Amino acid sequence: MGRTSNQNAEAHPRGWHSRGYLPHFDGGAALPQTVTFRLADSVPASVVTGWRDELTEHPEPEHERELRKRLDKYLDTGYGARHLLDTRIARLVEGALWYFDGVRYLLHAWVVMPNHVHALFTPLDGWSLSRVVASWKSFTAKEANKVLGRTGRFWHKDYFDRYVRNAEHFALAADYIECNPVKAGLCRAPGDWPFGSARFHSIAGAAGTAAVPGRNP
Repeated sequence: MGRTSNQNAEAHPRGWHSRGYLPHFDGGAALPQTVTFRLADSVPASVVTGWRDELTEHPEPEHERELRKRLDKYLDTGYGARHLLDTRIARLVEGALWYFDGVRYLLHAWVVMPNHVHALFTPLDGWSLSRVVASWKSFTAKEANKVLGRTGRFWHKDYFDRYVRNAEHFALAADYIECNPVKAGLCRAPGDWPFGSARFHSIAGAAGTAAVPGRNP
């Protein structure tokens, strides 16, 4: 009975909540949200602690915005082991994002970077944002460690998320995600990056049709 209650709680939107690290907003079905999750070694803990100390005087909303801005910039330097540069792991992660598209959520835009992942998606009925992200991270961590022959934490324990306010915000969020490899100096055009939704726009443009990625890895 306790197990069922926990599963039901996770299936429903939780609104604002925290696991003790970062605030999250889980709006449930019909509310698009962006999420960023990263490898465990992608940003040294001492760096984050230093940022938090510097930002203690800032009001809470401004504090989190600035922290996220600094984190995004640091992630783009490609610090850490960069396991996601391994084609096997990048395909694994991208496949996991696709797998339940149309079943648990609608996946709108995504990119798998060397040490982090950005995604824009809308949870469907019965699937909260936290539950979707937990399923992605749990499955890919186990499988990636098997492929790499390693043990230990693969993903950082928390993630950043933000709900989409309107159509303009949706467009800006999708553009930010798809242009991240260009911003990080990894390629010249968004469609050149092999593990992101932007490449399907390029395929569609060349073919004159709508390109839809497969839903299974």
